[in-house]
Amino acid sequence: MNEKIKAIMDLIKTEGIEMVDFKMVDINGAFRHVTVPAHSFNEEMMTDGIGFDASNYGYAVVEKSDMVFIPDPDTAFIDPFCDIPTLSMSGNAMIIDYPENRPLAQYPRNIVVAAEKYMQDQGIADEILILPEFEFYLFDQVGWEVKPHSIAMDLDAEAAYWNSATDGSGNVVPKQKNYHIAKPFDTSYEIRSEMCRLIEQVGIPVKYHHPEVGAAGQFEIEPKLGKLSKMADGTMMIKYIIRNTAAKHGKSATLMPKPVMGEAGNGMHVHMLLMKDGRPVFSDDNGYAHLSREAHWFIGGLLKHISALCAITNPSTNSFKRLVPGFEAPVTVGYATSNRSAVIRIPAYAKRPEERRFELRNPDATCNPYFCYAAILMAGLDGIKNKIDPKENGWGPYDFNLFNLPEEEKKKLKGLPTSLDAALDALEADHDFLTEGGVFPLHLIEKFISTKRDELRQMAAIPHPAEFERYYNL
Repeated sequence: MNEKIKAIMDLIKTEGIEMVDFKMVDINGAFRHVTVPAHSFNEEMMTDGIGFDASNYGYAVVEKSDMVFIPDPDTAFIDPFCDIPTLSMSGNAMIIDYPENRPLAQYPRNIVVAAEKYMQDQGIADEILILPEFEFYLFDQVGWEVKPHSIAMDLDAEAAYWNSATDGSGNVVPKQKNYHIAKPFDTSYEIRSEMCRLIEQVGIPVKYHHPEVGAAGQFEIEPKLGKLSKMADGTMMIKYIIRNTAAKHGKSATLMPKPVMGEAGNGMHVHMLLMKDGRPVFSDDNGYAHLSREAHWFIGGLLKHISALCAITNPSTNSFKRLVPGFEAPVTVGYATSNRSAVIRIPAYAKRPEERRFELRNPDATCNPYFCYAAILMAGLDGIKNKIDPKENGWGPYDFNLFNLPEEEKKKLKGLPTSLDAALDALEADHDFLTEGGVFPLHLIEKFISTKRDELRQMAAIPHPAEFERYYNL
């Protein structure tokens, strides 16, 4: 028995674990799980895995869907949301083969590993560090209904401005004025602190948490920089902890990009930097914003492929209700320092060489984080390989507010896709950068596009309440 497996078996015994839970990820980036009684759990299960039907996860056809899930002992944690003592592990999917199983190439965790290896094989960097920002709403009540005779959504947050006449305490927040607001208006402070404590307990250091702009209960938790593959796992865990902690306190948490009309949307901005031989690849005191030529080429790769990336980083119809002017969400293909109206922002406060980086501002948490982070890396590496200079391509730097430009000037700028349909068109036309080195299997990209096209057709067939308001009496 190897040391890691022995440590798992010892942990089960010393902590009185009664259930062992395997958490897997489907094509949409949602957790699925299967649970084994601890008395049935053994060393062979750690090495040989447990079988599952991959067709139900969106990765395989029914006639070739038998796969095995191999747990990763490095991801083990005692699940704080289970009343019965439960040890939880993530892991990788494998194709059943002889004499040995082989990794399922399209499984999300395997794709992240493949992207990191491709980066290393190219000699560009040893590792990529990322920092995703998690914006979310906490609602006191939410419900929806999609039926032939009733299409409706209803939600409420105690401190929202629309409750000013009935709240009774006066502790309501004006529309779009929630940013960093203090007690007594910040009514979920303890809940978020509990979320952060649990996030750190599973090994993800937290930078801070705070109220965000949306007055209907919008907040943010931001971890510290971490290795891409670890942060992909961490993204799943942070979302899991946010939702379950909210439910524990009788609230509902959503990372949906645009849950409230007229309020700020939820993004998942991704900061990134490369390291090689322990040194920062992106730092150069003589470059624009103190960034190296490699950093600018990486930015160039992101901006060249940004429309195709949107299909992966913003894969919901709701995503594009957030990517509209007026809410600090990006709509323009460009880069700049300290400018939240550009899709790539270089933070001016990151002054130390090992912190110099930039953030991609369009992603949101409806993405599969493994696909999202791997695709971002592959686009940036393509920029470095082909020396794509963002300035030479007319993508900035835009050191002014892009939202306030005259309409004639706005027409000269390239915009992000305005719909999921347009983003999928872009991905169909531009995906070779993803398949380099076999990182993204072509059949996965085709399956992803097909799945999303089906989703679009279903959504397009549903009447919207606003259509009744606009068209009913025409």
